Amino acid sequence: MGSLTLQSTVKLSSGHLMPLLGLGVYQNYSAKGAVLDALKAGYRHVDSAQVYRNEAHVGEAVKESDVPREEVFLTTKCVSKTHGYESTLKGVDESLQKLGTDYIDLFLIHDAYSGTELRLQTYKALLESRDMGKIRTVGVSNYNIHHIEEIKAAGYELPAVNQIELHPFCQQRPIVDYCNKNGIVVQAYSPLVRAQRMDNPVLQAISKKHSHEPAQILIRWSLQKGLVVLPKSEQTARINSNAQVYDFELDETDMQQLDALDQGKDGAVTWNPVDIP
Repeated sequence: MGSLTLQSTVKLSSGHLMPLLGLGVYQNYSAKGAVLDALKAGYRHVDSAQVYRNEAHVGEAVKESDVPREEVFLTTKCVSKTHGYESTLKGVDESLQKLGTDYIDLFLIHDAYSGTELRLQTYKALLESRDMGKIRTVGVSNYNIHHIEEIKAAGYELPAVNQIELHPFCQQRPIVDYCNKNGIVVQAYSPLVRAQRMDNPVLQAISKKHSHEPAQILIRWSLQKGLVVLPKSEQTARINSNAQVYDFELDETDMQQLDALDQGKDGAVTWNPVDIP
């Protein structure tokens, strides 16, 4: 794992490369400054969503930065209230306009609340948008195994990505194992546990051992697990420190101690809607 760098990527089933570290912009309604800070710090991956209401800010930051568009991996998502074939096609065009780009690197179904029929209509629309060149890769978010199996049963190709809440306290192991076996890359959202467990004694001890902040330990754990990690911050100093995770490595004992913190779904700190029908 020592060869990991800020520019490390994973190859998706779509053939495209995705940076392992991204900036999350959930609830950042003026995300432009954070994205500019992140791009300056070396990030090349930004995770937004239609419901975040900041796609335009993300697009403006990319345009105003000195980083070429083709070097930035942009993700957005469509939430359940917008699901459906026609509404998804329209939503893709609206996201393209707001982001100010000709293509979106990764488009995710944000959640599975809409039910099987609308989920599959939405997925079909995203695949067609990809075939038209508007999207490069199609994936899902907050999907459990049965949601992905319904895609397979409908005869569609599997999603390239599944983005779920994931950190040492909520490891979602059955979903991760399924995704790993099926070539689906797992993205970890809320990897910093929304700062709610930073005083955990195990995390504090490992933090002191490596002379790195608890947040950096959590990010490094995700990277060493082979996850794509999406820490969120609006503060320049935090955005910078969250990227400084490549000058140390967690040893086997560290990883085992962090793995042992898993509380299953009880450890979740967000909506984590993976168990809906």
